Amino acid sequence: MSATTQPHLLRNTNFRWLLGGGLVSMLGDQFSMLALPWLVLSLTGDSLSLGIAVALMGAPRAVLILLGGSVADRYSPRRVLLLSKYANAVILLALAGLLMLDQASLALAYAAALALGIASAFGIPAGTAILPQAVPAQLLQKANGLQMGTRQLSLLAGPLLAALVLGAHAGGQQTGMAALAAAFAIDALTFVFSARTLRQVTLRPLAVAAAQGMWRDMAAGLAMVWRDKPLRSCYVYWAAVALFVMGPLQVALPVLASERLHGAAALGLLMGAHGAGTLAGMLASSLGGAWLRQRFGATLLLVDAIVGELFCGGGALLLAAAIAAALFTDIARIAGSPSVSSP
Repeated sequence: MSATTQPHLLRNTNFRWLLGGGLVSMLGDQFSMLALPWLVLSLTGDSLSLGIAVALMGAPRAVLILLGGSVADRYSPRRVLLLSKYANAVILLALAGLLMLDQASLALAYAAALALGIASAFGIPAGTAILPQAVPAQLLQKANGLQMGTRQLSLLAGPLLAALVLGAHAGGQQTGMAALAAAFAIDALTFVFSARTLRQVTLRPLAVAAAQGMWRDMAAGLAMVWRDKPLRSCYVYWAAVALFVMGPLQVALPVLASERLHGAAALGLLMGAHGAGTLAGMLASSLGGAWLRQRFGATLLLVDAIVGELFCGGGALLLAAAIAAALFTDIARIAGSPSVSSP
């Protein structure tokens, strides 16, 4: 990042609003990512129930994200993102309020997971579409990179902040519903704050191709990915990793914290270690960007093979290394794919 362009980017008012609001929102997201699985485990102690909650959050996002992107393109990305943020805030505040009223139930946790997944299916593509309209084209690549770096940093700092809050609230005892309600409320407030900052952003219109109709646009996008063999292979591979590696990991970490470490704060520390691996992988991949692009496929397979060996070997001593390696793999994939930004 050169000294001549970086100050111009940080002086851009639109980018500062987007970066500040996005950072606060991403930090808040980690509170819910910690609290929701802990809520399910507190209610059931059952890993299957947790897996269902994770699927209810992830499946709508995977299925509806193309529709969300089409809606954002057809209407206003900022309007769609604002609606998504307000929807998330309402969902989380309602969940926090019901927990404070001692109305916790597995059905409530499932409903919240499903609603949050649907909202994110529209918020993620809308957030991605905003940046090109908010910053000059010559700064777009650097803005994408800085937003991505900020997101990786939030994966480290967010869980640690959540662990501190929940640990202080629990006072050394088992994490109760009041502590989880506080975590959800904090996340809701960060959505409100980021919506406020988003309203300060001035977007310029972009020239767009004539629309063929929402469903035809979605079909054209899918056809484009399918015709591009390298891109198609990457998406198939990433989908397999998400299903067989990252999905189980989202269940395994909370179960480990519940059965061996006995506290939501401990889960926050594990998630923070996960985020540290993400950040380290991103730094390593940025240093070896040119080399990695030339050997992208081989590097990807090698790192995933190492991760597989660590998981198969089992053992508590290998868990931290497996987490860090898994996150390095994710960042290696990002380094070889087009940059995207988070809402």
